[in-house]
Amino acid sequence: MTDPTRTLLVGPFNRVEGDLEIRLEVEDGQVRAAYANSPLFRGFERMLVGKDPRDAMTITPRICGICSISQSAAAAAALGSLTGAHPAPQGALAAAILHGVENLADHVTHFNLFFMPDFARPAYAGRDWHDTAVARFTAAQGSAIRATVEARAKLFHIVGLLGGKWPHTLAIQPAGVTRAPSARDRQRIRLSLAGFRRHLEDVLFGAPIEAFAGLKSLDALMGWSTGDAGLFLRIAADLELDGLGRGPGRYLSFGAYPLAEGRAMAEGIWAEGRHQPLDTAAITEDLTHAWMLGRAAHPAHGVTEPDMEMTEPAYSWCKAPRLGGRTMEVGALARAVVDGHPLALDLAARGGGVLARIAGRLLEIARTQVLLEEWAAALDPGAPFMADMPPIRDGSGEGLVEAARGALGHWIRVEGGRIAGYQIVAPTTWNFSPRDAEGTPGPVEAALVGAPVRPDEDTPLAVQHIVRSFDPCMVCTVH
Repeated sequence: MTDPTRTLLVGPFNRVEGDLEIRLEVEDGQVRAAYANSPLFRGFERMLVGKDPRDAMTITPRICGICSISQSAAAAAALGSLTGAHPAPQGALAAAILHGVENLADHVTHFNLFFMPDFARPAYAGRDWHDTAVARFTAAQGSAIRATVEARAKLFHIVGLLGGKWPHTLAIQPAGVTRAPSARDRQRIRLSLAGFRRHLEDVLFGAPIEAFAGLKSLDALMGWSTGDAGLFLRIAADLELDGLGRGPGRYLSFGAYPLAEGRAMAEGIWAEGRHQPLDTAAITEDLTHAWMLGRAAHPAHGVTEPDMEMTEPAYSWCKAPRLGGRTMEVGALARAVVDGHPLALDLAARGGGVLARIAGRLLEIARTQVLLEEWAAALDPGAPFMADMPPIRDGSGEGLVEAARGALGHWIRVEGGRIAGYQIVAPTTWNFSPRDAEGTPGPVEAALVGAPVRPDEDTPLAVQHIVRSFDPCMVCTVH
């Protein structure tokens, strides 16, 4: 018999980057309300004030060791916006390869090391897929995990060639990249990508990646039966993950991989069942339920002033980003939806739950591999990879990129040659935001409502599946 009402404090979550707590109000075996707390304040935005503007490219990548290239690209873009710098076309191409490799590696890491191990838990014993999940995805032991770690390490050789090191490369600059690859480097990059394609086709998809990238509907997706992707879809069908953890139905993307000819994936929003243009001036950060002092503001005018008294009704260090007053979901699924991919649009139209988010990442893995191969073939070692860099001046700039987890924005203000203001809105800030002044829950808080909770569960499995489907990075959330 279920307990009619109870409160659960779930956290810290394992296999999540950084600290996360979620308070659940449970009634009649379901989550009635959820409150996501980012309990660790780090203060990178405050560290930047008073620094030389170029220091942002050194300091902000240290926010995170998983998506440091994303932070580096956003900082470089913000300085480029401030100064009027434009990267050399080949420099933009090399930067896109660096960024694409990081995002691709992030996605395969999330699928194999963060998300799928939950299905190897003893709670699922007896399901006809459980023994396979145990063999493939038991933490630190599964055969899929070992194969992925090895393939991922080889893929990162590309970052070594183009960026010198990972994480925290300084290769990406407002006017291009610091190292021009040689013809030999280009060949080594292409060989590394060919090796990673073999891994994807032998292990993850069990078929050519173009076949997965060409899927156009949920029905076609659920007919996929090969590779670890097929195993996930078999599990998803059995556990009905398509109806679990549905989001707000509104998606935001800043557009991935800025190149000389435009962004490789479209920018915009998808809401009310249609694509709409993006107006970044409509972004605000609400502080009503954040342990922050000040008023709601656009990031260009925002401040990071922690409320050390941690006064109510606040319950998180995370601010609450809103676009035109509305919550927005960001991530791989959002990118594909905004970009107009037929499978992503069908997934969004059907509710966009746990199944949709993981399928969105699998889709992006296939699509990004193809893009990286095209970009590597287009590298021209004889062309310039760095343009002239205009001098730093007073003013403001905006750097918008797409990290693996979604839309990442940097806003810089320079006065007297020094940083007077720096604000960052990270993907997990969007997805794991607290309530706003209207009491509207953030995307993950809303997605958790209705999740089943068994009487004997203190850390409900359904809640873990929903949380991990968003792939939170809490250290980026509060910088």
